[in-house]
Amino acid sequence: MRTGRGTLSVAAGLVLVALASVGYVLPPAFDPPPLRVDAAFRSIPAQPADELRPVVAAEPIGLQDVSVEAEGQVLEGTVRAPLSPGRRPAMVFVSGSGNGSREEFTPQAEFLARAGVVTLAYDKRTAGYNFRDRDFGLLADDVLRMVSYLSTRPDVDPERIGVWGVSEGGWVVPIAAARSTAVKFVVLVSSPNVSPLRQVAWALNEQLLRLRAPVGVRDLLTRAMGAVGFDFLRHDAMPALSRVTQPVLALYGTTDPSIPFVESTRALTTALREAGNNRYTIRFLADGDHAMRVNGGPFTAGYLETLTNWIKGLPGAGVPGVHLAGATPVQRFEASDVPAAPWYAGGTMLGLTICLAAVGYVAGPVAAVLVRMRGGRHTPEIDMRLWPPIRRRLGRMAWTGLGLLLSVVAFITVLVLFSVNQAGAWPAVLAGWLVVRVLAVLMLVQEVTAVAAVVAALREGMQPTRWQHVVIAGGLGGTGLLLVAAAYYGLFSFPW
Repeated sequence: MRTGRGTLSVAAGLVLVALASVGYVLPPAFDPPPLRVDAAFRSIPAQPADELRPVVAAEPIGLQDVSVEAEGQVLEGTVRAPLSPGRRPAMVFVSGSGNGSREEFTPQAEFLARAGVVTLAYDKRTAGYNFRDRDFGLLADDVLRMVSYLSTRPDVDPERIGVWGVSEGGWVVPIAAARSTAVKFVVLVSSPNVSPLRQVAWALNEQLLRLRAPVGVRDLLTRAMGAVGFDFLRHDAMPALSRVTQPVLALYGTTDPSIPFVESTRALTTALREAGNNRYTIRFLADGDHAMRVNGGPFTAGYLETLTNWIKGLPGAGVPGVHLAGATPVQRFEASDVPAAPWYAGGTMLGLTICLAAVGYVAGPVAAVLVRMRGGRHTPEIDMRLWPPIRRRLGRMAWTGLGLLLSVVAFITVLVLFSVNQAGAWPAVLAGWLVVRVLAVLMLVQEVTAVAAVVAALREGMQPTRWQHVVIAGGLGGTGLLLVAAAYYGLFSFPW
């Protein structure tokens, strides 16, 4: 007795509706509301002209490679210093996330050195820092070791040594400044000042809006973020910021797609008020991206001048006539937190689901090989007729499941790459999302038809052997687990 196509269509539709509802019923939900902008951000005054005055950067400089002992490893750095005699202000560059090569700071380090500021850029540590584990306190200790080294140099004024941090460095530098009075000033560039998870979620939402990606793409990625158990993502920047008493210069680019700059500014000013610190200067630079460049090219106008004039103008520059100035920043949505995934949807359970599905898919071929090696019992004619179609369905289902997993990984990789260069990216994003959704629906249809084929074969008198039971249970069970996981991550949700 065969199941009709109409019945199969109804069954597949009912299962699809059930799976689609999973994405709405189960947490976590992420839907950042529009940001209510304070009046202070609607009428920001222009940046004072004296901060933008031209800088003569023509002094001859010398380069010196240095090695500084740190916890667990030796850190390598490069000092650039004016060759003319005298004690100068000095600054340590602190990198953002990633490998943190000192070479990324070469252009601005040389500019500052030729303008009369000793600079030190160093390679970020590799011991104790990786994709999963990041100890910002340990990184801050590295910063203080560099500050300590600079204070021993005869060409450095120990009363004018500061630290500069970009992006992730914005969580590191305040810790260093709060720990030691040897840090005399702080420069924050594209500093988030909110938790890493809120910053990443905001950046993700902003990037997807620019890519014109469907809402479902955001749901997929934010649910995956909620399942990640990296402790550093919940780092609270406020305790360290609220103990910073040194002069602070914070710079933000108005086209930065990675930082919620309005809320970052609010967090910074709130923390500094708690510290009783009125010596802060916040500037928004037009057309600046995350690295203070224009579309990844030259530095945005006024960046190097503002930085150099402020450092060389200390301590007077630390008390500006206006705290907030520059181009008007526009932040459309709040930097909302991503709720942690429930236990049944955490990273451990997801990994277990994928492993069980893989075992289920592999169990069939392995069982068949073992039966052939041992010589199985005689197979009845009815089983020889009914089993091959079932085996083929299970095989196609396994390949589709593998294809779905690989397509999701590839799709996320594409999104990461396009977050750097978004030119012409939206058709590729839509195409990738279509492939992922089609494979998920195809796997659902294959599951329903395979179940129907097994039920029909049993009704016609098929008596599966032990290894056939293993193959059926493994294939159908593994696919069932993947379907539930796909439903949780929104691959069956509506709207598209």
